[in-house]
Amino acid sequence: MIIETIEDRFMGENTYLLGDEKSNKCAIIDPGASLIDILSAVRNRKFTVEYIILTHGHADHIANVNKLKAETNAKIVAHENEEELLIDRKKNLSVRFPCGPQEFDADVYVKDKDRLELGELRLTFIHTPGHTPGGMCIKVGDHMFTGDTLFAGSIGRTDFYGGDFKQMTKSLNKLKNYNGNTIIYPGHGPSSTIEIEKLTNPYMG
Repeated sequence: MIIETIEDRFMGENTYLLGDEKSNKCAIIDPGASLIDILSAVRNRKFTVEYIILTHGHADHIANVNKLKAETNAKIVAHENEEELLIDRKKNLSVRFPCGPQEFDADVYVKDKDRLELGELRLTFIHTPGHTPGGMCIKVGDHMFTGDTLFAGSIGRTDFYGGDFKQMTKSLNKLKNYNGNTIIYPGHGPSSTIEIEKLTNPYMG
């Protein structure tokens, strides 16, 4: 399994390349980074993009979904509760961002505990509302992409459209139950582990 981080220079958003070396298939998670940088990472590893997976629908995470879809014809995957944001440029905040208005529909809408195969990798989706109604984490073995639900030392904001601190608290409690050795890859900032966050993150106490 290959995990490569491609950081957006404007918002510090983490786009992730998740690849299966045996099949040369990959998914791009939250393509908010430069399209040139994303495609360069894909080509350097000689991967084929099968999926564009969204932890949530805010502009800094979806800025290059439409362009990446046009380049790769990959299927867009999101949680079913996130459709409202994806199809509305005001709710997903893209009208305020340099990327310009972004609106689209996912090809595949998933639910909590749904699974997806990427070559020999098995992805499990975990619904974690709070930052947005359809926010989700993506677990692959002992690795978890947490979007703007859980950061190293902090959590995502809950004051945007659809945010809910009570829901965020429930989502964080759900994440506490996972193995402490699980490595988390947040939507912004450095990676961490569930155990480290339980010990040091004031929102995970």
